[in-house]
Amino acid sequence: MTRLDRLLRPKSIAVVGGGFFAPNVVTQCLKMEFLGDVWPVHPSKDEVAGVKAYRSLADLPAAPDATFVGVNRNLTIDVVRQLRERGAGGAICFAAGFRETSSYDPEGARLQDALLAAAGDMPVIGPNCYGLINYADGALLWPDQHGGRRLRPGETGAAIITQSSNIACNLTMQRRGLPIAFLMTAGNQAQTGLSEMAIGLIEDARVSCLGLHIEGFDSAAGFERLAARARELRKPIVAMKVGRSEAARAATVSHTASLAGSDAASSAFLRRLGIPRAETIPSFLETLKLFHGVGALSGTRLSSMSCSGGEASVMSDSAEGRKVGFPALGAQHKARVQETLGPLVAVANPLDYNTYIWGKEDQLTATFSAMASGGFDLNMLVLDFPRTDRCSDADWWPTVNAFETALKANKAAGAIVTSMGENIPEGHAEELFRRGIVPILGIAEAMDAAEAGAFVGEAWGCEEPPSVLPDISPSRGEIEPAAWLSPIATTEGVAARSELSISPLEGEMAGRPEGGPSGTPDEAAAKALLAQAGVSVPVGRRAASAGDAIAAAEALGYPVAVKAMGVAHKSEAGAVRLNLRDATSVREAAMAMQGLGTGLYVERMVQGGVAELIVGFTRDPLFGPVMTLGSGGVMVELLKDSATLILPATRAEIEAALRGLKLFPLLDGFRGRPKADLAAAIDAVEALAGFVAANADAIDELDVNPLIVCAEGQGAWVADALVVQAPTSPLWGGRAEGAGGGA
Repeated sequence: MTRLDRLLRPKSIAVVGGGFFAPNVVTQCLKMEFLGDVWPVHPSKDEVAGVKAYRSLADLPAAPDATFVGVNRNLTIDVVRQLRERGAGGAICFAAGFRETSSYDPEGARLQDALLAAAGDMPVIGPNCYGLINYADGALLWPDQHGGRRLRPGETGAAIITQSSNIACNLTMQRRGLPIAFLMTAGNQAQTGLSEMAIGLIEDARVSCLGLHIEGFDSAAGFERLAARARELRKPIVAMKVGRSEAARAATVSHTASLAGSDAASSAFLRRLGIPRAETIPSFLETLKLFHGVGALSGTRLSSMSCSGGEASVMSDSAEGRKVGFPALGAQHKARVQETLGPLVAVANPLDYNTYIWGKEDQLTATFSAMASGGFDLNMLVLDFPRTDRCSDADWWPTVNAFETALKANKAAGAIVTSMGENIPEGHAEELFRRGIVPILGIAEAMDAAEAGAFVGEAWGCEEPPSVLPDISPSRGEIEPAAWLSPIATTEGVAARSELSISPLEGEMAGRPEGGPSGTPDEAAAKALLAQAGVSVPVGRRAASAGDAIAAAEALGYPVAVKAMGVAHKSEAGAVRLNLRDATSVREAAMAMQGLGTGLYVERMVQGGVAELIVGFTRDPLFGPVMTLGSGGVMVELLKDSATLILPATRAEIEAALRGLKLFPLLDGFRGRPKADLAAAIDAVEALAGFVAANADAIDELDVNPLIVCAEGQGAWVADALVVQAPTSPLWGGRAEGAGGGA
């Protein structure tokens, strides 16, 4: 039981309002043959759409399970209050003009707050919301026409939630054969969020899978609960999250006052939850059809059959660069297929079975059965039907019959894929579903759906990810303050690996870190913090003059790097000189940099680097700390090779992200080059992530670029670091004064 049960599956529906929209709710309930009570409420009419009307909510025979509130925004608040006082099960609030208008109409925000107060604990969907269609029971709180049909007895279907009313209307008009059990719009999510609605829907036994069109998330915790429950019920979810562009993110805010979150963080969050992301509405629908028909896939191995070499080539190309694909047939498997086709047909996967056996159901069955015996995770048959208004499709059904028989004989999952979406009538698609075959419209959409199915199957086969929510237990993330708050102005003595570490120097500078606003640490102090957290950092010293820089270099040992602190993009500003091997070069570098920043820093050079990474952390307003891991160095913006992870990130997630980078072949010994110390790189990223997670309230941003990964056994080193403190919870607080150098 959920608090939305009465609203989602009502036995009685009240409809408040006049005009076009509210009476249409009554009409739609009648057309869908809803068996419960429908009670129109209107102050002056005796009937609405031929149904007896009541003058007020107080006159209703009982408290309604669900109510469509179709009056203006001011009256909506009073109606919701009366419903709550009457003990109603929930309300759909149709009116707009609430918080989504607050940027130009401050009254909207006030009215939305008043609406929430009026509702109390009674569920409210919206406002700025079209409503709910329950095709399982024929209950429609829907003020417009729609193209769907009621589920047949014993039939299941997909549930879909969208934050766009017009997209919802369009989805009901699909002719792709997807049975829909529920379609719901979320509106502003003022009280009841997308994740709570979704949990209420997937609990229904008549729901096979779930599709979410997301403009903004309501709650990270709510989505975690949703994903966990979907996993338990084995009901896969696909999401279409909008907001990749700045314009789209701005539109979501103006549309529903939603918090969209960054696109990269949204993708990382959905990926973590085992929810694939569809890029287009057709792929979204075809993925739902695959989920409805066969559920998640066990793996990535696909087969394809068609009577055309051209189609076989298109199918093969469609898998290029994807995680799903068409593996070559083993010798015995190939021989079984070859035996059914004879020597004139070249057997491969994808298979062009040619037209020799077209229309011969027994021979088609033998070939399809031999192909499907390979244990593929999904078997595809490419088959475009002729248009029935001008042609006959009688010769196509022996092929369908043969495929159906082959799938059942091998207990295999299968889909008939049309190369063009229009080349299968809706009735044919429904017939294929009845036969246990998924009808998929479009080759690209078929591959998108297969990839989504394999993704969910893999996610469900792994351990559930840790929560992204902070654990408020006092024990979580506590670090002894002395271990990280002291502003150590040198990294000597805290470098994590012996080959770059030396004994602490006498007379090192101490005190409050320099060079940043509100006590934000400069590079030297930031590196000291990271070294204390267990990250490998080259040893270094501050220098106030060229003479100090030479003395530091002599003590550290050549080669060294000299940097001007407090300068962003050091390479472009001439604020860094690398691989300096004598006092003369150090003096020249120091003299050239005087006045560029807040001081000089001399650091032992990292040698033997194999690759450079960037490891960055930002604070997302919805998900908290988010990590970006990618190709680093001076070409980071140009390469744009990165992965995003939500914290906390497991070691396995970090390694998978590294292996997914275009850079990874360098780490893996590209063309005979030395292999990188991958374990050390993962250690460093894990330590950085742990440091940020433990101090999430104090850090707005942390950027390590580059993290130099050396050859195996030689570590991974922070070559440059930037820490931006949160103004309300600074790292340094007031306890930094007087701390000594050399921990």
